Amino acid sequence: MGAQSLETAIQRAGSPVELLRHSTVRPHTFPVKPEFTNWRSEQRAWRTSCALLDQSHHMTDLYLSGPDAPRLLSDFGVNTFANFTPGKAKQYVAVNADGHIIGDAILFHLEDGLFDLVGHPTVPNWLQYNAEAGGYDVTIERDENSADRPSGPPTVYRYELQGPTAKPLVERLTGRPLPAVKFFHMTEFTIAGHRVRALRHGMAGRPGFELFGPWHEGDDVLAAILEAGEEFGLVRAGAKAYSTANLESGWVPTAVPAIFGPELTAYRQWLGADALGSLGGSMNSPEISDYYVTPYDLGYGHTVKFDHDFLGREALERMAAGSRRAKVTLVWNPDDVAAVFRSLAEPGVPAKYIELPKSRYAFFHVDTVLRGGAAVGLSLDVGYIANEQAFVSLATVDAAVAEPGTDVTVLWGEEPNSTKPGVERHRQVEIRATVAPAPYVQEVRQSYRTS
Repeated sequence: MGAQSLETAIQRAGSPVELLRHSTVRPHTFPVKPEFTNWRSEQRAWRTSCALLDQSHHMTDLYLSGPDAPRLLSDFGVNTFANFTPGKAKQYVAVNADGHIIGDAILFHLEDGLFDLVGHPTVPNWLQYNAEAGGYDVTIERDENSADRPSGPPTVYRYELQGPTAKPLVERLTGRPLPAVKFFHMTEFTIAGHRVRALRHGMAGRPGFELFGPWHEGDDVLAAILEAGEEFGLVRAGAKAYSTANLESGWVPTAVPAIFGPELTAYRQWLGADALGSLGGSMNSPEISDYYVTPYDLGYGHTVKFDHDFLGREALERMAAGSRRAKVTLVWNPDDVAAVFRSLAEPGVPAKYIELPKSRYAFFHVDTVLRGGAAVGLSLDVGYIANEQAFVSLATVDAAVAEPGTDVTVLWGEEPNSTKPGVERHRQVEIRATVAPAPYVQEVRQSYRTS
């Protein structure tokens, strides 16, 4: 996967934590226009009208086909594959033998025997390695995200339409009533004379579709969407707004992958040194396993199905009956957030800079959550929701403090400061926060999988 393996880089750095904490690998970026208007208005569009988000460039596609493709996916996925027929999709979750998260991605069953796994490279890397190491009879085609692709455009375009006017907009585009399509099921439309696949989806928990097809047809489809969208208040959302959509839907986009045990040395030797990215945040344990999470920690318990054998099944069966952490939203205290910004204009060393609207400054962001001075969880993604005028983070916390309304504290900033390019000299501060549900917005919690 690269000139130097991840395992070699770890040995040189001294530990996985040291390597990732001081990594110079860029944080994940969305290689599309940052803003078309301003990110506040673009965020509001998926709540008030319809937002158009270009998903064509920032994810890796791993196409799998061949006799063993279904078995490979089943062997390394916690999900059930019963009745996973063409025209359906699911959030695919992979764990290691101890039940800790490797990563998640969206799996499309496009046609009989043809699958497309779409997401950050973590899970595509994992499946590609296991396909090769396990001798699976699988054909793999891979399309990197546009920041990492050696040359040329993506294989497919992906346009997300979401918001209250997404339905009438699609009906205007297609010239017919919207068919009944269940959440995470696919249908087909004809737009601008082209066949367009459509996944019933919603990145911010809003009604909508993900439209995709061959790249060379994308301009025609986009032009048709923009023309029809004028009547329905369509707003193009840039990278800044798009990066925050998960804060409303409650999806944690990156968790430290549990790949650092001795049993996975061969995998780390296969991976390139720059395959993962950097680690940021106030959590500063020297043990990489302290950063691991389970599917139950991230609210994926409903995806775990013990109807098949898969890597990590025995561990998850033991976890299923025990106490665990819960995924929550933490609403940060506005006075404490304002004090961080105020420190930039005061004498002395300021607090860590807060970028808006997404404030995560490393690919894996892990802040320590405290209550009464004791660590009670991990804050894993952070930013500002203009629709709620709230600064929030997605976290996993001990069940004892997961009740909405519970007061906690988030440590913000690194101590000691790391040498990542995105980290300036700063001091660590405590920010008060209040536990709230995830998803944070009530109407999203009620309608995310049913609207």
